Amino acid sequence: MMSSPSTRIIQHETEYAIKRADLRSIAECVVSAQNASMYGQEFIDDCVERYDITSQYVCMNKSYNIVSCDATSGKTPIFNFIITTSSALPETEYNNMLEILEKYYPDAGTFGIFTDSSLMSAGSVSHRTIPAKIVKAANLTDGQLTYIMQYKIPETTIDYPTVDDSNIICPPDTIKTFRFGRWQCIQYNYKMSCTGDTIWDEVSMQCVADDTRQPLCSNNQTAVLIDDMWECVDPFADKTCPQGMVARLDYNELKWECIADPNAKKTKKKCDNIARTTPIQGGIGATLRVRSISCTDCEKLFVDEETCETYCIPDVDKLNNAACYNNDISECSGPVRGIYFGFSPKSRIDGIPELNGITIDLDTNHSQNRMFNCMDCGDGEIDTEKSIYPYTAICK
Repeated sequence: MMSSPSTRIIQHETEYAIKRADLRSIAECVVSAQNASMYGQEFIDDCVERYDITSQYVCMNKSYNIVSCDATSGKTPIFNFIITTSSALPETEYNNMLEILEKYYPDAGTFGIFTDSSLMSAGSVSHRTIPAKIVKAANLTDGQLTYIMQYKIPETTIDYPTVDDSNIICPPDTIKTFRFGRWQCIQYNYKMSCTGDTIWDEVSMQCVADDTRQPLCSNNQTAVLIDDMWECVDPFADKTCPQGMVARLDYNELKWECIADPNAKKTKKKCDNIARTTPIQGGIGATLRVRSISCTDCEKLFVDEETCETYCIPDVDKLNNAACYNNDISECSGPVRGIYFGFSPKSRIDGIPELNGITIDLDTNHSQNRMFNCMDCGDGEIDTEKSIYPYTAICK
């Protein structure tokens, strides 16, 4: 019984618990030393010497060069960091330490293990790269448990006389704020600093892409905002377009779509010059007359490219035009009503792909006014197999 597997499991779990307790003690000691440095205090504990815990200040100017953190010289550093480190951990303990960080410090994004010029933090899918100048100034080495925090050097405080205006009532769109020693009504400050190639939009109250920084990309490339930075990218590999078309990014849907290649040479058709040589009578919006063909305002001209013959077909875009249908389209729907076009006996349907092989009824029930009409089947219902919206509607 003394050599049973259960006994060995208990010993193993005890050893692992002791190891986790030691690793957690290192993390807690680093955090305590970091918090003390934030308040300008010294953290005194046995763990500091045991785990070789050190805290230091590293400052940089706007050119990202290491400078003195002393603000009394009149040149206040732009970037100020507090860096607390421990002695290097063995690589076999990396995963155990990351588990502890993920459990007890999940929101500390700049608290992790320094390795290969970057910081591995718990719950993060990517490494945080640390500038080489900071690595050199702080003398960071691989395996150190490192806590980096940026802070602002406080300015000299001025004591203003306090005025008790706590009962002040502010107008709408303002907020009561105590500053400069008294209560004031100030406007809401929604504005925030935007990163990369984004700019603040006063209308939408958010950071939007700055079109003035959009780069000029090469052929078939598109400028896309990736991580707040403009980049020229090629169409995605999984988007293949047919011959004569190229891929373009739809910025509204952020999806690639195929469009006609603007650089492709267009083949000249037989009847390209018909529209130019045909006289047009009337001003803008007037009826277009081509040869002996006269189209109504509810029709459009169709040219047969093989025979160069011209004739009129219904213009579906005019369906909502009061001159072509003077009623509510939504009322002419359902099982007993349907929209149809009043074809005349001389009408041709060759140019309408939807009516290919369909016979158009020209009986007395169907008007021949060359406009859109509503077919009401009364007690019957629309034959959905023979009716083609919005060209023809046939009752059963």
